[in-house]
Amino acid sequence: MDARTTGIVAYITWIGFFVALLGGDKEGAKFHLNQALVIWLFSIPTFIPCIGQIWGVFILVCWVLGLIAAINQEEKEVPLIGRIRLLK
Repeated sequence: MDARTTGIVAYITWIGFFVALLGGDKEGAKFHLNQALVIWLFSIPTFIPCIGQIWGVFILVCWVLGLIAAINQEEKEVPLIGRIRLLK
């Protein structure tokens, strides 16, 4: 997979993230792989009642912004959580 496809697949599901991580262009899509991982990890608290619903809306917005950036081949950080680097 090329860098664009790898970046897009990383945002789709957890399975897509691992497929992109293992089978895609890791160097070309490292930014989007990291952003997708951060979004997926920060989506875990959405299972908490009340507060989790508000957080879930924020995570959904971050996910859409990240996916659009991957489609346009741009490296835009998502709000608040985008500066976190988990993959080096």
